[in-house]
Amino acid sequence: MNIFDDFVENHTFEELQIGQSARLLRTLTPQDIQAFAAVSGDTNPAHLNAEYANDTLFHGVIGHGMWSGALISALLGTQFPGTGTIYLDQALHFSRPVRIGDTLTVSATVTAKNHRQKIVELACEAVNQNGEQVVSGVARVLAPPHKVRMPRSSVPQIQVFDPEARFNDLLAMVRTLPAVRCAVAHPCDEGSLRGALDAAHYGLLVPVLIGPEARIRALAETFDLDLSGMEIVNTPHSHAAAEHAADMAAAGEVQSLMKGSLHTNELIHAVLARKELRTGRQMSHVFRFDVPLYSKPLLITDAALNIRPTLEAKADIVQNAIDFARVLGVDLPRVALLSAVENVSSNMPSTLDAAALCKMADRGQIRGGLLDGPLAFDNAISAEAALIKKIESPVAGQADILAVPDLESGNMLAKQLEYLAGATSSGIVLGARVPIALTSRADGPRARASSALLAQLVAHHACAQ
Repeated sequence: MNIFDDFVENHTFEELQIGQSARLLRTLTPQDIQAFAAVSGDTNPAHLNAEYANDTLFHGVIGHGMWSGALISALLGTQFPGTGTIYLDQALHFSRPVRIGDTLTVSATVTAKNHRQKIVELACEAVNQNGEQVVSGVARVLAPPHKVRMPRSSVPQIQVFDPEARFNDLLAMVRTLPAVRCAVAHPCDEGSLRGALDAAHYGLLVPVLIGPEARIRALAETFDLDLSGMEIVNTPHSHAAAEHAADMAAAGEVQSLMKGSLHTNELIHAVLARKELRTGRQMSHVFRFDVPLYSKPLLITDAALNIRPTLEAKADIVQNAIDFARVLGVDLPRVALLSAVENVSSNMPSTLDAAALCKMADRGQIRGGLLDGPLAFDNAISAEAALIKKIESPVAGQADILAVPDLESGNMLAKQLEYLAGATSSGIVLGARVPIALTSRADGPRARASSALLAQLVAHHACAQ
């Protein structure tokens, strides 16, 4: 390889000499293991599941054997002999496992040349930082016939996003908490019923299934769902289910509510009709997103309940989100008050509201968070965008909460994150005496179980106050 980093230069058959060699160094990271598993499809738990791997012969997670083999391929194809090399044969012997943090020195040495066929044989090996050989073998290649010097190819960046790992991180937050009793209103489709049962399986809630019993049992039989030990309250329709669920919450018989396959307004209206469930604060919805390209969980509010909130309602919406973020372990949540621009303009009411909310926070009318706005979406989540626009802000580029101007903009933003950015979501309604796990009818069981988990956290926090 040429000494200039921006260019690569190969070694032709004629240039290669017996005994000539080259090497590269690489340290194995958890991201390497995840990326290799994603690309190859090799999801052997010895590489991905620490609990399983601890009980194996190797007593811990190890890298894929062919990850080491791929490093040999990288050395041959990009450096020695380099561009134009064609693999003919590769024999490998694996002698030691490679663990996270191990640094391998991979080398290839020319041992034979076939001048008639232009075939080169190379001895290959990889040695760890302790000088121990982990893999060895012999490669046969067609060496490049022509000299090539060219700009180094750009390498696509792989962003590894593991929804299962993110869900497990959430589960770890409630591992020591007992399940809460939860009224599940009208779980009369597969997603809502399965989500409630999954949440029970994870120890997040003790479900009380409220709805037409015959329909619920028929649904369970159709999809082979086990209702053994489940409490079912028979009601004739979704409206009656919402009313009964709210009654149970008002009487203190359950600590949380969960929306099934009924319309959101049915359940919310039932809750609002009972003064025992009111707190004096506007009820609002908060989405929690794990976004592949964002460094931490992101909360969005309100994208499901308040259509065009007033300034006073927005203050409650922001306060609900701040309190929720603190329950999730964020000591000082950073709140970005979104608009289309970052300058205050009388032509854009959302910018006036954002500025007013910041002043309300200065005067103690909103507590526990750090607010800034108006901020456009790009400079709320990208420090680089904020720098380009010369925005000096403790919130820009590192927001924990995105407070949207209205439901329409918030709903579109939430769906874009899920369907275009590959984010995973869960949702909860706050501001009542009990939390409400609220999801879309299009959400799968995992999103519903995650939402139940959020409700469990909030319910326990409320009991501790």
